[in-house]
Amino acid sequence: MEKTLMVQGMSCGHCKASVEGALKKLDGVSAAEVNLESSNVEITYDEAKVSLKNMKEAIEEQGYDVEA
Repeated sequence: MEKTLMVQGMSCGHCKASVEGALKKLDGVSAAEVNLESSNVEITYDEAKVSLKNMKEAIEEQGYDVEA
């Protein structure tokens, strides 16, 4: 399954790496790709293993705000 989340506050390569890294650590997330220009992250995941809530929490723990 694929989902695109809007994430506020990402502005640099470090931001990209921390958000992608946090998501990829979650069991069930197979890919995470941050686009800094559009302030979003495209996530490929297995919905049987990881929830949208888990992914939002992982991003928020890195200090970024996820829009609904």
